[in-house]
Amino acid sequence: MAIMVLSVIACREDLTRLCPKHTWTNNLAVLECLQDRREETEIAPDCNHLLWNYKLNLTTDPKFESVAIEVCKSTIAEIKECNEEERGRGYLVSCLVDHRGNISEYQCNQYITKMTTIIFSDFRLICGFMDKCKEDINNLHCGSINVGHKDIHSQGEVIACLEKALVREAEQQGHVRPIKEECRRAILRVAELSSDDFHLDRHLYFSCREDRERFCQNTPAGEGKVYKCLFNHKFEEAMSEKCRDALTTRQKLISQDYRVSYSLAKACKLDLRKQRCSLDTNLPRAREARLSYLLLCLEAAVHRGRPVSGECQGEMLDYRRMLMEDFSLSPEIVLHCRAEIEAHCSGLHRKGRTLHCLMRIGRGERSTAIDSVCQSALQTLVQSADPGADYRIDRALNEACESVIQTACKHIRTGDPMILSCLMEHLYTEKMVEDCEHRLLELQYFISRDWKLDPILYKKCQGDASRLCHTHGWNETSELMPPGAVFSCLYRHAYRTEEQGRRLSRDCKVEVQRILHQRALDVKLDPELQKRCMSDLGKWCSEKTDTGQELECLQDHLEDLVSACRDVVGNLTELESEDIQIDALVIRACEPVIQTHCHDVADNQIDTGDLMECLVQNKHQKEMNDKCSVGVTHFQLIQMKDFRFSYKFKMACKEDVLRLCPNIKKKVDVVICLSTTVRNDTLQDVRDQRVSLKCRKQLRVEELEMSEDIRLEPELYDPCKSDISRLCPNVNFGNAQMIECLKEQKKQLSQRCHQRIFRLQEVEMTDPELDYQLMRVCKQMIKRFCTEADTRNVLQCLKQNKNSELMDPKCKQMITKRQITQNTDYRLNPVLRKACRADIPKFCQSILNKASEDTELEGQVVACLKLKYTDQVNSTFFCARLNVFFGQPC
Repeated sequence: MAIMVLSVIACREDLTRLCPKHTWTNNLAVLECLQDRREETEIAPDCNHLLWNYKLNLTTDPKFESVAIEVCKSTIAEIKECNEEERGRGYLVSCLVDHRGNISEYQCNQYITKMTTIIFSDFRLICGFMDKCKEDINNLHCGSINVGHKDIHSQGEVIACLEKALVREAEQQGHVRPIKEECRRAILRVAELSSDDFHLDRHLYFSCREDRERFCQNTPAGEGKVYKCLFNHKFEEAMSEKCRDALTTRQKLISQDYRVSYSLAKACKLDLRKQRCSLDTNLPRAREARLSYLLLCLEAAVHRGRPVSGECQGEMLDYRRMLMEDFSLSPEIVLHCRAEIEAHCSGLHRKGRTLHCLMRIGRGERSTAIDSVCQSALQTLVQSADPGADYRIDRALNEACESVIQTACKHIRTGDPMILSCLMEHLYTEKMVEDCEHRLLELQYFISRDWKLDPILYKKCQGDASRLCHTHGWNETSELMPPGAVFSCLYRHAYRTEEQGRRLSRDCKVEVQRILHQRALDVKLDPELQKRCMSDLGKWCSEKTDTGQELECLQDHLEDLVSACRDVVGNLTELESEDIQIDALVIRACEPVIQTHCHDVADNQIDTGDLMECLVQNKHQKEMNDKCSVGVTHFQLIQMKDFRFSYKFKMACKEDVLRLCPNIKKKVDVVICLSTTVRNDTLQDVRDQRVSLKCRKQLRVEELEMSEDIRLEPELYDPCKSDISRLCPNVNFGNAQMIECLKEQKKQLSQRCHQRIFRLQEVEMTDPELDYQLMRVCKQMIKRFCTEADTRNVLQCLKQNKNSELMDPKCKQMITKRQITQNTDYRLNPVLRKACRADIPKFCQSILNKASEDTELEGQVVACLKLKYTDQVNSTFFCARLNVFFGQPC
């Protein structure tokens, strides 16, 4: 037969010109040689006609079938389907081609491989293909098929046309005529059979011949290696557009049926069976074959700790990266996000930039909006690609963050899921670069909406989630507990006490805290907060776009928020009070103070409000910077809105509040209520105090903190705002400096402010520990002279030691100030008031009758008592002695 081809004048010149001499004596070698040429340009029409007739005879003539029977005798016996095929109609060779992956017999494999190359050169030679797809080919105008028509069509173009129509149908559901199911199966089967050798995909072969030489010259054909090599170079600048298009079409077919990828199907065959990924009889076959289904099923196994071969995981990684790199490979994205892509992301088609553009819109930038169906398609894609498990899957992120990873995260193994966590820890630090920050937040937005997409969280918490939140498998969802609700369930259990019941395991709680710390950096990373507070963010916080400002803004406007948003912000603030490290920005700003003064409590694995208490106590240390001070003070101000926002106070006093101060919510009101109760019980010498000891101790801490800054006492701050701006415009609020300024300007204060300052001084004189400036300025002198004294007698003790040679001049000056204040009104002198409680109403009632509750008597009562003493009126002994004392110069 070889002599016939060589001797035919129509082919002799082409054969001798195009094929090496050693092939001339073998017809199959001649066919292989000539069919790799573009017929219309390189081979004469008459020769093409002859070759096509020969190939048709080769695949249908019983004589050629007998060669296959002889060469593949044992193989045919092993493959039941082929053994049962009717002989003499060409079906046997087609069956062997279909099963060539299972042929181990060497000679048979060689023969069938050559026959496959010949058959795949023209769709009409593929057994049954013409019958199954004739109608669709005509409907789609993929080429005319007239019975007996022998003209050679461009090799592979008809099948390529059908393949493009198939992927177009998935991308434009309802807008194109659907391909018949039997033709659909035939198209995917042909793609699957051509998956090992790129020569068999004739359209791709001719489109990429030059690119193969350029990029994959040293890659041997077979086992899908050339396809993979070309896929890896798809977005290279030097890649031709026609090859890129052909590769994209093939990738889209792989998305529809993973078996179109030889390497993936082969590497994961046993794992799919072992993990029962192919046994769901409820799924339609088309869905079960989807690449996304395979990835989700096998990823679920990996996340559950089940063994999946390294070879299969390697293939999965390649295809997950492929999905993230090119949005067009996900028909749901193309179908549901078309409007967003055209409006905002046109021209960004390479290296994952389109997906990140959609993610940016999906994050909910206020200038744009994204359709919920598109949002859902993006979420599904992120779950399929699972970039949280390996940042390298997201090429856009990988390239943007490479420098940050090399500097900030170099101690972590490449590909480790902790890399993403490390990047989050360095968000908004000097090591972060802007492009990385954007790509990172875009990806984290979607990861934060499904707890399973953080592999470390899932690994440590899957048992807790199943036990406490009734979750199902990794790729299964429940209407009762959707993915976004699972994390909320976990963190509700993370901060429970033993008395409150079931709690998280220690490992899981650590991960929940890590996620909370990350989410505090950006409100968009907290799905529940963003969902419930979207309108309030727009209404109150549209100008607050800097890092961390949005949550602070919501906290500042807590009373103005809609109830759903107020609840979420309240719950988050309550958590912060227990674990201030959730507020990562404050912790970063306060690092110097923490290292110097609070390292012992910061190192505790479980924070119960100790760290914030330590920061408050060290607010005026030299290590304190403005950012830290502002952050700590802001949190103190927020705590005033609800006593639940002070964890230690809440835990120490909740029973007392329920019993003594019911229906009071604001912390400042609770403090006033409890303080008043304690003060009254003390003044009346009640033996059993109504406020419990543990609450009294914590109440004292809260009172001392509030005395440091007038803004922490709204009852005082609000009436004095105008006086502050008028009389003390350049005075700092902290260190009680503003309060001291108002005291010094007392005579010029407005009536309301004056009244509040008088009440404050009355309290401070009764309880000097609450006089922040006195305690600060005289701290060392108190240690020297008054260690034995009761805290309520500290001022009296200092007065007695005022003229000592060891007395500090600044403290002496402060004592004098307080004595002058006491002389303005007997109510500001608790010792005098107590000693003269019988004499004052007896001798000075007329003065008391004219007195106002909140204004000084300007020393009238003291003068009255002195006068009665000089008149030798029968005053009590103690009162007389004190009167003599007050008559002395200060």
